[in-house]
Amino acid sequence: MGESIDAVQDAIRPLRDDIRFLGGLLGETIRDHEGPEVFDLIERVRVEAFRVRREEVGRSAVARMLDGVDIQVALPLIRAFSYFVLLANLAEDIQRDRRRAAHVAAGEPPQDSSLAATYAKLDAARLSGDLVADLLADALVSPVITAHPTETRRRSVFDVQARITELMRQRRRYTEGERADLDRELRRLVLTLWRTALIRLARLRIQDEIAVGLRYYDLSLFEVIPAINAQVRAAVRARWPEVDLPPILRPGSWIGGDRDGNPYVTADIVRHAARSAAAVAFGRYLDELVDLEKSLALSARLVAVSPRVAALAEVGYTDPAAHADEPYRRALHGIRSRLTATAQRALGGVPVQGGEATGAPASHTLPGFVLAPTGADGLPDAPAAQPYSSPQELLEDLDAIDASLRASGDELLAEDGLVALRDAVQTFGFHLQGLDMRQNSEVHEQVVAELLAWAGVHPDYASLPEEVRVELLSAELRTRRPLLGPDARLSELAAKELGIIRAAKEVVDTFGPQAVPNYIISMCTSVSDMLEAALLLKEGGLLDPGDGAPSSPLGIVPLFETIEDLGAGAATLSAALEVPVYRDLVAANGMRQEVMLGYSDSNKDGGYLAANWALYRAELDLVDTARKSGIRLRLFHGRGGTVGRGGGRSYDAILAQPAGAVRGALRLTEQGEVIAAKYAEPGAAHRNLESLIAGALESTLLDVEGLGSDAEPSYELMDELAARARAAYSRLVHETPGFVEYFRQSTPVAEVGDLNIGSRPASRKPTNSVADLRAIPWVMAWSQARVMLPGWYGTGTALEEWVGDDPARLARLSQLYRRWPFFGTVLSNLAQVMAKSDLAIAARYAELVTDVGLRERIFGMIRDEHARTLRMHAAITGNARLLADNASLSESIHNRFPYLEPLNQMQVELLKRLRAGDDSELVKRGILLTMNGLATALRNSG
Repeated sequence: MGESIDAVQDAIRPLRDDIRFLGGLLGETIRDHEGPEVFDLIERVRVEAFRVRREEVGRSAVARMLDGVDIQVALPLIRAFSYFVLLANLAEDIQRDRRRAAHVAAGEPPQDSSLAATYAKLDAARLSGDLVADLLADALVSPVITAHPTETRRRSVFDVQARITELMRQRRRYTEGERADLDRELRRLVLTLWRTALIRLARLRIQDEIAVGLRYYDLSLFEVIPAINAQVRAAVRARWPEVDLPPILRPGSWIGGDRDGNPYVTADIVRHAARSAAAVAFGRYLDELVDLEKSLALSARLVAVSPRVAALAEVGYTDPAAHADEPYRRALHGIRSRLTATAQRALGGVPVQGGEATGAPASHTLPGFVLAPTGADGLPDAPAAQPYSSPQELLEDLDAIDASLRASGDELLAEDGLVALRDAVQTFGFHLQGLDMRQNSEVHEQVVAELLAWAGVHPDYASLPEEVRVELLSAELRTRRPLLGPDARLSELAAKELGIIRAAKEVVDTFGPQAVPNYIISMCTSVSDMLEAALLLKEGGLLDPGDGAPSSPLGIVPLFETIEDLGAGAATLSAALEVPVYRDLVAANGMRQEVMLGYSDSNKDGGYLAANWALYRAELDLVDTARKSGIRLRLFHGRGGTVGRGGGRSYDAILAQPAGAVRGALRLTEQGEVIAAKYAEPGAAHRNLESLIAGALESTLLDVEGLGSDAEPSYELMDELAARARAAYSRLVHETPGFVEYFRQSTPVAEVGDLNIGSRPASRKPTNSVADLRAIPWVMAWSQARVMLPGWYGTGTALEEWVGDDPARLARLSQLYRRWPFFGTVLSNLAQVMAKSDLAIAARYAELVTDVGLRERIFGMIRDEHARTLRMHAAITGNARLLADNASLSESIHNRFPYLEPLNQMQVELLKRLRAGDDSELVKRGILLTMNGLATALRNSG
């Protein structure tokens, strides 16, 4: 039975109290610093927005209040509601932790998506150690941060948020009398927020995006990832002693390596991205070694040390009398000396957090660090110590100290800071994160054609049929002869591409093969697309032809994106594996093959339901190909934050994969404001990373699909539904005359491209085609306008047409909803996105379309499909309310949506002004602020 109404009210009362308290502080700050007139307008708008939610007044009430408002008043109003939402997010996160703690304290069973719940399921399954060892042989869960910044908040804003969160957690534990000083500090922090700009005025550079991505290591990842890895390894070993699990969580990044459609990625940017990540790792290790030196000042008169530690104690000090009685301290100092020398060799200096390092060249400034000259921290010059050749060598020294402490009965000391450092080195190495390279197959073709022509191999490669291309490329991959000599004259494109690959080789040589683990081919449609990438790696020094058996430290990863390419993906991979030279490359990599699946372009191509089913079908086919060809398949899911780009709860999404699709390993992209929601503080990061591993373990080791003999009939049913959904989607998006014009006028998509939300252009090409528009602005624009079209359109028609008047067919879908994780997740995610849609607000955006006939025709189609989808969802699930099975999201929407009303209404007002000719900087800034506020409120808009 569910909770009683009184119990629910008691549970959410602390949340509402927190929101009311923080909102009160913000309101007082606005009144004090913006004046009573601005404060009174904001209050009137807020009250009216709540009346709109309660359906006491219509939407036009708020619109009338904001019509013609002076821009100098509009800006603080927009900022006010953006900060209301931001503070509500903090309160919700705290409430989630509070509820989880209450759940544990009450002794209730662990909740799904927690590792505790997963271990209980695995224990009940009584799995053999041999089976677990086989399935987890390549265990890897890798969240990959990508540079799609619908999240535009600055680091200073994050820092204040983190402090407010910390104090609000403390506040509920204080009595009223104890809260005065704490509340004063909270008031000061809210004032700091109000006086801090939410967004940047200048367009982000890639260097900024690199810094933004790396800040999450300091905020949470450096602390949380190694700890989870250690916990999972211990839990698996306790159940199956023969299974020695490597660090399962290993993060990645695309920022600085993904040049598909981004002309600003250069060889220097690749070097900068890798060095910046390494500086974070080195800086953290050196800081922790300093702390360990201080804490392990154990006396040789009181403890015995191993011969290995005694030898380490002789390294690093030029004065033999210094700390002569403290062998651990001396050993750790010696380790720090060697690590300093390693950083000096790799980075040209020693990472020092904060401040200015005397004598550090300006070119050595890296995100969050200054590279100080060696010796600035009191260590001897780098030449006095031997650099480490690898992270493993550093780990062996740390292991020696650990073993010595344990041998003398000092396990408690070993299990403090030392174990955390050892786990971190094992997880992050010297590279911190794997930097993926990515480029479009069309670019590869152009560059390869130029290289082959210059070398005299073939004058017109682009004219060759596929089978001749494969034969030619295979021959080139078998020979050590380079295509280019030192005097080769290349186009700007070819020179740039080869320069980037050569920079990646420098990174691999400096930081190890894990620093650049993958080369991804966008829009991959053929075997030659894969071999072209291999040839470029060979020319850049990252593929060794060997003696007829080529090898590369990088995995070549085809990315299948459109619905057609997903359908043909398994055939493409199978054909590649039949090419001897490519199969040799895979064999050199332990028969491992990664394939990336594109959620964004497939959705933009065919709509929500068709794309989801195309992805599932592609996985089924790829799993079958892997089984027949003897490779170990790893899938990389190119998911965005919003449902229209593959978003939704990661745990549910992992369980919704077909059998065999995970097999202990998966990678997935993390993008936009979702990154901050998941990883901005340790508690959230731990929950989200834990859920990824829980899903991966269950999907690998248990039968989670649950269809049994009903699988093929269910697949055939989905084939028909997907075809109907795609047809309905295409009728609107691809076949309705004037649709692109409607989209451009009724959403802020043009402004998304003009405003400073990222380094990458909004389109792959200068075009008005939906096909060439990037999925980020496509989804973000529909989200801002509250249509959310990519997350549902076409599904209602498909379901209604298939069911017709047949109650047996409706019952069949209801059964699949309850039984099949894939179908249940599809409908659950659809419900989430539709709950965030608002067609009354969308109608206001539709008024921006100047052609009344076009507006009425297309918005009428959207409105009718929206109603149809709502009806079918209710009929299949039996839930009259969209979020009947998701109380936390329902409460979240209840709390925050009154704050969205003025942000949407203000965005429409400012879009009207901009398009009427008022292109002042303040109007543009106001639009960007509304975008930021709405993205923050929706929490997965891009």
